[in-house]
Amino acid sequence: MKQLVFLPIFALGIFSCNTSQTEIPFQKNEPVDFSKVKIKDSFWLPRINKHAETTLPACIRQCEIETQRIKNFAIAGGLETGEFKGLVYDDSDLYKMIEGCAYSLMNHPNNGLEEKLDEIIAKIASAQQKDGYLMTYFILNDLNQRWTNMDKHEMYCCGHLIEAAIAYYNATGKKTLLDIAIKYADHIDKTFGEQKKKWVPGHQEIELALVKLYRATKDQRYLHLSHWLLEQRGQNLGDWENKDYYQDLKPVAQLSKINGHAVRAMYMFTGMADLASITEDTTYIQALDRLWDDVVNTKMYITGGIGSSRKNEGFTEDYDLPNAEAYCETCASVGMVFWNQRMNMLKGDSKYIDILEKSMYNGALAGISLSADHFFYVNPLESDGSHHRKAWYGTACCPSQISRFLPSVGNYIYATSSNALWINLYIGSTTTVNINNIPVDISQTTDYPWKGKVTLRVNPSQNQTFTIKLRLPGWCDKYTLAVNGKEYRAKQERGYLLIERSWNANDSITFDMPMPIKVMSANPRVKANIGKRCLQRGPLVYCMEEVDNPLYNKATISPSMDYKATFTPQLLNGIISITATAADSTSYQFIPYYAWDNRFPGKMKVWIDYVE
Repeated sequence: MKQLVFLPIFALGIFSCNTSQTEIPFQKNEPVDFSKVKIKDSFWLPRINKHAETTLPACIRQCEIETQRIKNFAIAGGLETGEFKGLVYDDSDLYKMIEGCAYSLMNHPNNGLEEKLDEIIAKIASAQQKDGYLMTYFILNDLNQRWTNMDKHEMYCCGHLIEAAIAYYNATGKKTLLDIAIKYADHIDKTFGEQKKKWVPGHQEIELALVKLYRATKDQRYLHLSHWLLEQRGQNLGDWENKDYYQDLKPVAQLSKINGHAVRAMYMFTGMADLASITEDTTYIQALDRLWDDVVNTKMYITGGIGSSRKNEGFTEDYDLPNAEAYCETCASVGMVFWNQRMNMLKGDSKYIDILEKSMYNGALAGISLSADHFFYVNPLESDGSHHRKAWYGTACCPSQISRFLPSVGNYIYATSSNALWINLYIGSTTTVNINNIPVDISQTTDYPWKGKVTLRVNPSQNQTFTIKLRLPGWCDKYTLAVNGKEYRAKQERGYLLIERSWNANDSITFDMPMPIKVMSANPRVKANIGKRCLQRGPLVYCMEEVDNPLYNKATISPSMDYKATFTPQLLNGIISITATAADSTSYQFIPYYAWDNRFPGKMKVWIDYVE
């Protein structure tokens, strides 16, 4: 077929947007927890099963056998002899791995895995000091040096401990790890705060974790501590010269431009949004609006990846988005998912889920191999053939990050609010939600992201009137919508199609979104992409690998090319590839970006030279 769409884009290959700085609608929704969502589709279910079968055992092996992450706790607790080995923040990788295991247990019960985690948790408990402090680097080196260097990740590690502890308690009902986390959090609360020791966490994370702990315990101290820690930034308290790197130039409520380390920024913005969702702090929300505009419109790759510079693992000036040198840390893409979900919860606007979806299917999913046991730390948009996934890293934040993210994908599909059900992602799944205290069974069937047809079954326990909000993806130009087989004209609001009616047993919605192949252009101020184009179909960004293209070095895109999408079940665990054919019959094959570097070593590029 002929080229279906040529789309000049004015926001780094995505879209342009304007966010009102005065309107603070507080239109909130609450995600349906993934433990209540059963994923059934052919895209995500095999990945989640593979995660349980392969990724978690691989991470446990790395923490227990290949490295000393677990043994450090046993030594610190006097259960074994030896010295600390590893990096200062290695405790956090173990905590994130435990969190991922806990999430997996919620939908994949495994007695053997639970016993292994209990064994690990006992070693963690043995290392905790009487006053609650817990970080093996200082316990095994010089405990007198604790809390003397803001960049030693002590609060960062505590944050990941808190998240792991809450997850494991929710999965098993066991409180040992939660008690450990609370004791460490209480130690920090006694040590820092008003009229106590000043502190600016070098690596943000504890801020969002403390909000989670507040929600789990209802103890206001943790909410206040989270807010206090955020408010310490920009007060000239940090013991570092490069304040920009640590997001410490200004008070957080005054921020307008993202700067510094990408992952730190994502965790901080997520923590700010979490606080704002409880306190309705308009100054935080206004800052987050400004920051979101800055990130999406001037500093984000078309894959949803962020952080262009290897030097600071983060940001430089606007529109500086090199391809081969792109950093795009996997952790940062997952952080984009976290932050954008929180923004959607605050604002009820689908544009945040558009970015969440883009980051999830492209930037984050590329971070793990199809075999589920090798990982990318860095995700460039072009490679000379030398960049490959690894089984582990010295700094292993990205493998452990992916290990906790994949089993929680169900957390981003559905949300509820007063008298409404929100369908944010199109993933085959079932769940039961309460609308107006009435249980409603929801079933979603789809071949997304390969096909845009979605069928929803709505089955309330008794007839009732409420609104279903279907996200209309930003990539979707045309659609058809039917309720019980009849065309339905839905009102649009903030990027959602609103279906408000009295729902009866076994009602159905059919939502069909054609997926044309789009030729995308970057903002003209992105120098790296001048004279280049890339391909996108649905939510997926495509790339070209040398292994598929003998003429790789000569590849070009032109307006006269024909594009064909073909599903090949044997290729890369089953994908839709794109074939681009020129008038002289020269053709090139493109695959989804997330699937690159899963075959033979070779070159790769997302952006292709464009010839008029």
